[in-house]
Order: sequence, then C-alpha cells, then structure tokens
Amino acid sequence: GREAEEEEAELRRKIGLLQLDNDAVWRREEQRREQIRRSFDSAVAEAGAVAEADRRLIEDLKIAETPWVVMGPYYFLCWLLDVLFINRPIARFWFLENVARMPYFSYTTMLSLYESLGWWRASSDIRKVHFAEEWNEVQHLKIMEALGGDRLWIDRFLARHSAIFYFLILNHLWLISPSVAYNFSELIEFHAVDTYGEFVDVNAELLKTMPAPRAAAEYYEGADLYLFDEFQTGRDPKSRRPKIRSLYDVFCCIRDDELEHVKTMFYCQTSQSQLLSPNTVAAAAATEEERSRARLSDLVVETKRRELLHP
Repeated sequence: GREAEEEEAELRRKIGLLQLDNDAVWRREEQRREQIRRSFDSAVAEAGAVAEADRRLIEDLKIAETPWVVMGPYYFLCWLLDVLFINRPIARFWFLENVARMPYFSYTTMLSLYESLGWWRASSDIRKVHFAEEWNEVQHLKIMEALGGDRLWIDRFLARHSAIFYFLILNHLWLISPSVAYNFSELIEFHAVDTYGEFVDVNAELLKTMPAPRAAAEYYEGADLYLFDEFQTGRDPKSRRPKIRSLYDVFCCIRDDELEHVKTMFYCQTSQSQLLSPNTVAAAAATEEERSRARLSDLVVETKRRELLHP
C-alpha cells in the first residue's frame, strides 16, 4: 500500500546518504599493516625470550608474508573498485560479494580435482569449511541485493564477468601454489574488513535508524546455524550468536564474518596439520566426553556390584 511505498522511498533516500571514503579505507589498511609490521619486528627482536607458541606464530607470519607478485593484482583490483564505485558503497559491496564467492568455488573445485587424480585425499573437512565460507558470502550477497546493490545493468555485467575471470585465475594460481592462492584471498578479505569497518564507523548513526533486511535476520538468527559455525575455524561452535536489530548490526556482522575468513585463510597457509571443521571437532569432543561418562558410569556400577557380592 501507500505506507509501504513511503517506507521504501525513505529507505532508498537513506541508502543514498551512506558514505564511504576510499582514502580513509586505505589509511585504515596502512595503519593495520603498520601495526602488524611493528608487532612482528618486535617479536623477532625478542625471539630469544618469547615462549614456544610465540616463536611458532613468528614462523607462521613469515610463511604468510605476501610475495610481491601477488601485491600487483591486489592493488589493481582495489583501485578498480575505488574508481568504479565512487560514492556508491552498496553497489560496491554487491560487486565485492559477487567476486568474494569465487575463491571458495575455486578451492573446492581444485581440491576435488586433486582427489580425482589421486594426489590428495584428505581434504573432506577443508571442502566442508570452504563450502560454508561460500555460503556465508552468498548470504552477504543476498543482503546487498535486498538493499538495491544490483540495480544497475552495468554493475551486474561487470560483477558477473569479473567473478568468472577471477575464478579461472585462481584455479591456475592454485595449480602453481595453493598457499599463494590462500594468501591472495587473505589480502582481499582483510581489505573487506577494513572497508566494512570504515563504512560502519562513518555511517553508524544513520545505519542504526534503518531496518535490517529479512535475509540478514534469517541467516544470523535462524534456527539452523550449522553452516554459520562451520566457516569460523578460529572459534568454537555456538560461541557467536549475533542479534540483529538494525542495519548497523548487519554490517557489523558482515565485517566480523570477513575477519573470520581472514583467520581461516591464514590457517590454511600456515597449518602443519589437516584443517578440521569446527563442528567436526566439537562433535568428536562431545563423543569423547560421552564415552568418558559411560566409562565412569560402568565403573560405578561395577564397584557397587562387587560391594554387594563381597560385602
């Protein structure tokens, strides 16, 4: 009715007021890089006095250091986003989420190829995690579509063709070096963290006055959160349960999701053991706890039986 049309018009008006300063995003990213660099240099300087766990972290950071050949394409992609989507943050996010799905498509494709060729057969859990990551990105995409990020034909054309090109490039990059492919994704995800973080900080008050799309509430507050837990390898299942009250909460959740992707990409580059899905680990722990209880119960029963037979 008329009231619904007025509400939609008001929402569109507010969406048009949302801002994103590209220079501020780059400053934020540079500050984050500098902070990591200082922490790393300080840790290296004190390597003789730090704990074993800290020394392992230093080695992991060395492994995950981005090679120069990756930085060129990364800077070009970020520059392209800055140029194409000046003062259009929602369209930019829709484009970004279209492209952001492709790494996880690529990783599951290449892992399946490796398994088919008999090169690698221990990737079941990794593929589960990558599927959950892709599922998370597609929920972000649905949220941006609900906000009108795909309204222009040229944006849809560029996003979908760029996504296909990105997918093909990542497949070839994986063949050369899986760790480099993961490193490139870590860069993109970290840039997304900085971008969403800047967007949330600048538009906080306005976002708090805007309703959350239904797609966001269904994903973050739904009854089935198995896949939501599955991609967050840096935390225990059920340890993160967002509450969605406004569009501000939605974008905070998306920012935090991207940081969880960063953690997983870092782990994929540096881990010396097989990556296990969080739900698999939790289920194994629960099973072992149940077995321990059963053994304890059997022991108590056996003790009482002996007391009755031999008073």
